[in-house]
Amino acid sequence: MDPSPSPSPSSSAPPPPLTPPVVEWPEGGAVTRDWVAGLESALDWSSRHLPADRLPEVLPSALVQRLVLAAAAILHREPNLVRVDPRPGQSVVVVGDVHGQLHDVMFLLRDAGFPSEERVFVFNGDYVDRGAWGLETLLLLLAWKVLLPNCVFLLRGNHESKYCTSVYGFEQEVMTKYKDQGPPVYRKFLRCFEDLPLATIIAGCVYTAHGGIFRGTVVLPSKRSKKGRKGRKNKADFSVDPTSMRLGSLDELLKARRTVLDPPWEGQNLIPGDVLWSDPSLEMGLAPNKERGIGLLWGPDITRQFLHTNNLKLIIRSHEGPDARDKRHDLLGMDKGYTIDHDVECGKLITLFSAPDYPQFQASEERYNNCGAYIVLNPPDYAIPVFHSFEAVKPRPPAHPFYDFEEVIDSDEELNLDAMDSGSGGALSQ
Repeated sequence: MDPSPSPSPSSSAPPPPLTPPVVEWPEGGAVTRDWVAGLESALDWSSRHLPADRLPEVLPSALVQRLVLAAAAILHREPNLVRVDPRPGQSVVVVGDVHGQLHDVMFLLRDAGFPSEERVFVFNGDYVDRGAWGLETLLLLLAWKVLLPNCVFLLRGNHESKYCTSVYGFEQEVMTKYKDQGPPVYRKFLRCFEDLPLATIIAGCVYTAHGGIFRGTVVLPSKRSKKGRKGRKNKADFSVDPTSMRLGSLDELLKARRTVLDPPWEGQNLIPGDVLWSDPSLEMGLAPNKERGIGLLWGPDITRQFLHTNNLKLIIRSHEGPDARDKRHDLLGMDKGYTIDHDVECGKLITLFSAPDYPQFQASEERYNNCGAYIVLNPPDYAIPVFHSFEAVKPRPPAHPFYDFEEVIDSDEELNLDAMDSGSGGALSQ
């Protein structure tokens, strides 16, 4: 239930190779399991033996861009809401935020059992920012997606955006590691972010999304001109008045515009904003998420309504680490890597966080030292979650942060919407 991670190599282990193992695109263009294993080994080696700006010696810029484009082409064909229908005997592993903690992700993959025809993985967003190896982490997961597109599903988190990556380190990480080639590499990642789906429904009974649920749009008849021209479309009123907000439908989620990267979350951007940024509450009803300045807060009654309306039994969302929960005294802490936030008669709402000892760089002397967790959903009843907590792989290789973790605005403060428009400044997000 609570396995311990593998220790780092001991001093008696064979010395590392003197030259880095250069990764090349597989001959013939077909990604294989051996190629993904070799990529993982090279990423691990470089994280331990090379400074950040020498990563191109292992992973050339052309290779990175080719892998990102190959994955984006697959992701682009998937709908906003992906239906994951396991075959008989297949289990499903759900993973929460990982935030660039490469070595913990590698442990998780080994511990849960690598993606295969017997084991499907659903990753719930926030692959980058905060940690020192966001680029490596995301590339490893994209490689698995290219290898097993029907067994690995990558959803979008709020950190898969231009705004968050400009504040919390990923943009600077790419520029540091790839220097002159940094801008085209970063642009490829941003385009890939646009292609990430927003949610899944697993086995017809489990809904997963990074932040959670979303509001619907109020459609009002448009005013006709005096000539009475036909064929005018109805206009949607995207009001944030809490008295007029209603729960959104899965059909609205399917039709939402997901290519947007940044706020303002309004019009066609409203549903993705809610899906990526919203949080649960113990207060009943739907309300604007004033703490974040974006998205929703929703109560147990809304969870019950969402589950009942859509014939679901479980919601698994992520988005809140131990630092965020430390300030939300109405909800449980994230010590074990997961919490059950709503338990209603027709099902449960779970928050899942898969980055242990998070964040990697902490300004206080006392660390949160939380466990991470993943969930296994087994046949035949996929609505019964089996929780697996795990500790961080220690010691982590020495690394420098790519953002000012001591000065970044805290998680309980509103997002700086003006800074979003200009691409600078901001507030913390999980």
